[in-house]
Amino acid sequence: MTITMTMTTKDPFRFRDWDIYRDARVFRVKPNKITKTFPSEEKFALGDQSRRALNSIILNIAESANKSTDKDRRLYINRAHCSLDETVACGDCALDSGYIIESQHKEILKDADSLAKRLRGFTQHLSSSL
Repeated sequence: MTITMTMTTKDPFRFRDWDIYRDARVFRVKPNKITKTFPSEEKFALGDQSRRALNSIILNIAESANKSTDKDRRLYINRAHCSLDETVACGDCALDSGYIIESQHKEILKDADSLAKRLRGFTQHLSSSL
């Protein structure tokens, strides 16, 4: 697993160079599109909650970038992982409610598992530098 933490980037927003940030952006696309197919009564309920959790993954990774210590950075990466867990739970609710089919659910779980592994690796990288 490659973890990129470029400290001498030309981009003042260094998180944009991180593989984990790019992976989270890619992960967000499919579940976000799926939530737009939910029934109208879910527009401001499960659909909105799912989209906020998806956004929170990316936002917490970004917010970690300018924390002054790896310990603080780890806290925000952990929050991103918690938001990923919330996204998976939203997927479970959507499946149970009949808003998505089993194949969509399995694809979300597969992609979420991959991102979870990347988040754990990033956290371990930060922990090893303490």
